[in-house]
Amino acid sequence: MTTRRSTGKMHVARSLWYAKPGIVELRTAPLPFPGPNEARVRTLFSGVSRGTERLILNGRVPTSEWRRMQAPLQEGAFPFPVKYGYCATGIVEDGPEALLGRTVFCLHPHQDTFVAPVSMLVPVPDTVPAKRATLAANMETALNAHWDGGSGPGDKIIVVGAGIVGLLIARLAVRLPGSDVTVVDVDNGRKRLAEAFGARFAEPDKAPGGADMVFHTSASGAGLATALSAAGDEASVVEVSWYGDKSVCAPLGGAFHAGRLKLISTQVGKVAPSRRARWDFRRRMEAALSLLDDPVLDELVAEEIAVEDAPKLLPAALASDAEGLAPVIRY
Repeated sequence: MTTRRSTGKMHVARSLWYAKPGIVELRTAPLPFPGPNEARVRTLFSGVSRGTERLILNGRVPTSEWRRMQAPLQEGAFPFPVKYGYCATGIVEDGPEALLGRTVFCLHPHQDTFVAPVSMLVPVPDTVPAKRATLAANMETALNAHWDGGSGPGDKIIVVGAGIVGLLIARLAVRLPGSDVTVVDVDNGRKRLAEAFGARFAEPDKAPGGADMVFHTSASGAGLATALSAAGDEASVVEVSWYGDKSVCAPLGGAFHAGRLKLISTQVGKVAPSRRARWDFRRRMEAALSLLDDPVLDELVAEEIAVEDAPKLLPAALASDAEGLAPVIRY
């Protein structure tokens, strides 16, 4: 691989930092020139992972998880201050000739230009716009959850929680031949999105039962209870939510044991055991990006915040009562 040597002036990068509880700051710092096997990327968009970044903003990452929760190119340390994020897309402006001018995805924090190892830059398919490509990490989570659960053609599948990850799980589910998919959420405003994605919609008190597979993504005890009650005999409930330091009541009485339900954890930090012998992180990310060749997914990245406005607007977007889906940072 031929690498172009860096020349010209030193760049200054602007990045978002979670500085203290409830406070986001825009900081500047000199950007080093790319070294061997590195490239400089001009960021176009970065996605906000609402569940994870809400916990970080509020200082709710448990001490036991500080090491595991580190983003690949994070700076700072938990609880504060920390530069976080893992959903950036941009254009390679300096580095290997084969990547120059290419749009790439990288697990990088919110920053307007950055230097990263070439091995971490995954080219975005030409058919996937850069803003939609910020969903790649969430699509990885959705794909891994299906692998962990073992969903298949013809299954009756219920997704409890119509956030971005839940809707991506539902979108993959409806693409299984013969599947019957329902999205459950307390917000009736998500009905339009669920139906646009090819699924039915129900509020919790009208959630169907007898499911072959249930995915729970709402990060709430009430949602977990709904998920367990929706599962059919000997069905699997895949817990996708991450609760940080919050304890959750899991209703394991009633029909849980008699129905021989399986409660399965899933986490994107490892490839699902069913694929681990053949898949590495790179292959899974490439698959996630290819699955984003689906224009309906633009519905999930419609809301934008300019990076200059993020210190003011991002805390409100991460509030527990925030409406709509998580925004995308625009550079």
